[in-house]
Amino acid sequence: MQKAAEELGLPVRHPERLKSPEDQAGFAALNADVAVVVAYGLILPQVILDAPRLGCLNIHASLLPRWRGAAPIHRAILSGDTETGVAIMQMEAGLDTGPVLAEARTPIGAEETTADLHDRLSQMGAVLIASVLARLAQGEQLAPAVQAEDGVTYAAKIDKAEARIDWSRPAVEVDRQIRGLSPFPGAWTTIAGERVKLLRSRLAEGQGKAGTVLGGFTIACGEGAVEVLQAQREGKRPMPADEVLRGLSLPDCLV
Repeated sequence: MQKAAEELGLPVRHPERLKSPEDQAGFAALNADVAVVVAYGLILPQVILDAPRLGCLNIHASLLPRWRGAAPIHRAILSGDTETGVAIMQMEAGLDTGPVLAEARTPIGAEETTADLHDRLSQMGAVLIASVLARLAQGEQLAPAVQAEDGVTYAAKIDKAEARIDWSRPAVEVDRQIRGLSPFPGAWTTIAGERVKLLRSRLAEGQGKAGTVLGGFTIACGEGAVEVLQAQREGKRPMPADEVLRGLSLPDCLV
């Protein structure tokens, strides 16, 4: 985005915190009608929120108040949500607590990864914010919807400690872990002493002792089984499971 802006001759600033008087004065001097914020990662100071005539709008990748915070897409998949969406929120001092101006919904597919869902929500968010800005430019008075007090959840940042697969967990949870952490940080298991990231999966038929290889790249879990569809060996590109298995022999049981 920065490169595209610079190619168009647009000035680009990237202050880390927007807390210095100089940065705040520079922002106010833009005399902006509205500011649009996407995945900024920090709570904006009130002086920044108040600077644009119409305030600051945030494109948030969840149906608020569910999954406020840093990792809404990951958490939606990890938790087994069947639906998510994009919300255009009027920003205020709290963490994703502001009223919602518009939203769009979408189902979460049974085999979707965080990367898949991120790309679709990005497109939806672009369309939705363009619509909101056009309505504001025409002088339309939008009706912000105050977020419900019930149903608030927080999407904490993903910790790399969440990435190691425990095959004793139910298959439905392992499958969500693989898809929810793909591509980053990538759920992983150890095969012949090598850390292998598992990037795509689906629930499969079969059962056995947790970690048992049931055939191909289908692994028994504490309950049920998971079929790995895509994986990535150390130092290599992501590959379909059959390609991975051409150069990697699975043991009888993964731990």
